[in-house]
Amino acid sequence: MTPVPTHQAATPQAPAPPVTASPPPAAPGGVPVPASAPAAPPAFPPRAGRLSRRLQSVPGRVLVITTAAVVALALLFGALSSSFQSVRDGLDVIGHDAGPQVVATADLYFALSDMDTQVANVLLIGDEHGLGKGRQRALDVYEQRRSDAGRAVLQASALAGADPAERRTVRAVLDGLGRYERLAARAMLLDEQARHRAGPPPQRVLEIYRQATDLMRLELLPMAYNLTLESGTIVRRAHEGQSSAVRLGQVLVAGAGLLALGGLLWLQIFLARRFRRVFNPALVVATVIAGMYTLTGFTVLGNETGILLEAKRDGFDSVLTLARARAVGNSMHGDQSRYLLDPERADTYEQTYLDKSQAVLFAPSGNLGAYYKAVAAGVDDYPGRQPFLGLVGQESARSGLPGHEAAVVEVLRRYEEFQRADRTMRGLGPRQAVEQRVDALEQRFGDYDAALVELAGLHRTAFDRAVRGGEEQVEELWFLLPLAVISTAVLIVAGVWPRLSEYR
Repeated sequence: MTPVPTHQAATPQAPAPPVTASPPPAAPGGVPVPASAPAAPPAFPPRAGRLSRRLQSVPGRVLVITTAAVVALALLFGALSSSFQSVRDGLDVIGHDAGPQVVATADLYFALSDMDTQVANVLLIGDEHGLGKGRQRALDVYEQRRSDAGRAVLQASALAGADPAERRTVRAVLDGLGRYERLAARAMLLDEQARHRAGPPPQRVLEIYRQATDLMRLELLPMAYNLTLESGTIVRRAHEGQSSAVRLGQVLVAGAGLLALGGLLWLQIFLARRFRRVFNPALVVATVIAGMYTLTGFTVLGNETGILLEAKRDGFDSVLTLARARAVGNSMHGDQSRYLLDPERADTYEQTYLDKSQAVLFAPSGNLGAYYKAVAAGVDDYPGRQPFLGLVGQESARSGLPGHEAAVVEVLRRYEEFQRADRTMRGLGPRQAVEQRVDALEQRFGDYDAALVELAGLHRTAFDRAVRGGEEQVEELWFLLPLAVISTAVLIVAGVWPRLSEYR
């Protein structure tokens, strides 16, 4: 019997078949069904997603609309504040700062020219006892004009600021004024020692006066005139800049106001629809305040543009023009004294008198005789078809101020009388001409100058009234602006906060 083995030898096993993915189940009809795609990553990071969901919620949308309305209101009040400041700056420059100082530079020209006129009067009168009061009056006026010129130079220096060209001109005027005063003092001292009768002084006195008057007419007066023109440019630039800023502010106020009103109405409608309320009283009041300030600010800024123009054109420009007319007129009045004082230069002084007369009131003519006739005809025909030209002629073309036309008529009438007295003086002998110059002609010029001052006073009053009215309008809104800002902010919070608290 064959023995049974205790164990059998291991038989080799076949390798396991590779595991393969089972094919996708087939849809009916044999079309395989695609496997599901892996999940897509989230569109927003977790924090951004939460922020987006918050903004899309009702409280978030309320906050977004409220923020937009508040930003628009901030733009509105910022535009109002900036525009009001531009108006205040413009009125300060024209009414209180550069404007009065520019007129002071015109007064410098007047003071300088009158100094030379009074020196000529002193030398012309001489030691004539019958005209002694005229000599003393001329000396007193000369001292007064010296003081006026000193103050005007200081104001011109302040207006020059850091401008190197204007400061050099002011220093040159000061240096020239010192030299003129020394020459004038020497001429009057020698004239007093000569004790001559009324008429031309001794030759040595005349030579010194020629140096003084040439210095005044050829150097000092042109420099003073240039200072007036340069200073006037400062005011014109300031006016143009501030007027442009106000017009831009008016546009910004209108745009920001419409945005603010749109934002508040949007917020009002959203709250009414979402919370089923007809209206929100606090937001209604805030909307009314915003609308009121938009309309009022737009209107006031438009008015202020007109006020700046009125103050500049009808006030400052006219006052400056008349100040220049007064200064030039005073200088030509001095040429009458110089015409009698210096016979060798009489023809020159007669021509310069005609040139200055044409600058004051232009009338087509080639000589003094024709000018007298043209002025008389023009004054009789005023207001005629052809307006006058020249400094006073510019005023004859203006209108609108109460009493303006009557004041212009008075100026023209007095000017024609002054020219008639000048014609009489030039037809007299030396002795009678001096008496005419010191007596009747002086009176006629005084009447004309007083009428010119009265006309300038009308424009000065209109200028002050325009500046004061513009300042009052701005100050009223400027004072209430912080109150409007605070009250609007409180009302918006009061209108929105209760609705947001419902979601807590």
